Amino acid sequence: MTAEDADVLIDTSKPHPARVYDWLLGGKDNYLVDQAMGEKLPAEARANAARNRAFMHRAAAWLADNGVTQFLDIGTGIPTAPNLHQIVQAIAPSSRVVYADNDPIVLRHAEALLVSSPEGATDYVQADVRRPGAILDHARELLDFDRPIALSLIALMHFITDEEDPYGLTRTLVNALPSGSYLVLSHGTTDEHPELADSVTDTYKKGQVPLRMRSRAEVEPFFEGLDLVDPGLVTATHWYKDSPVPDSELSGFYVAVARVP
Repeated sequence: MTAEDADVLIDTSKPHPARVYDWLLGGKDNYLVDQAMGEKLPAEARANAARNRAFMHRAAAWLADNGVTQFLDIGTGIPTAPNLHQIVQAIAPSSRVVYADNDPIVLRHAEALLVSSPEGATDYVQADVRRPGAILDHARELLDFDRPIALSLIALMHFITDEEDPYGLTRTLVNALPSGSYLVLSHGTTDEHPELADSVTDTYKKGQVPLRMRSRAEVEPFFEGLDLVDPGLVTATHWYKDSPVPDSELSGFYVAVARVP
């Protein structure tokens, strides 16, 4: 697909999660409709987006430090430096990363995503997690599915409704991975911000963006059959390994890293 094709497909009449997230992180690759939604969200949404992004940084670095050199990042969103490949290739230069997102605007920034280290490689596919087979087929062109792969689903599955079977989609992706692979997942929740639950859900609903925040008990099934890495399933500010301890703050995300047996 070319950039010209993307111009035709980008819908600026309604907000898109990737562009709203970009706005929450302070990015400028979004439209007025995305900004309008972001401004209606509680002020805490920006801080939660930053905490979620910081978790991704810590988890990616830990995986690279522990020998993982292949990554499949679905729902990558608009590039915000440092990107996943920049984090892992700084530790393991030969790392290979496949990015996937369903927002055509991300295609405009694919060149930024594709700037790999000379030893490694990156690739991008415009695809939707609701069609996991298409993502896996493309990923196999760059990644070796006989070696461990880290599957990254960051701030994505709360946009998948119960009717769309988020657990089944995740299981399809995980089942394609070899033993020794990892699932890295963060999921929106209002468990620590119950007073904001209605406001957040209503804002996304008015923007015609499906949103299904889930409780801790509802996030646990994403990791069924996998071995959770310490500290297990926690909120974003409580997941860390060898990095400095983050400030212990309330969070709008549950996060975890789990190993495929």
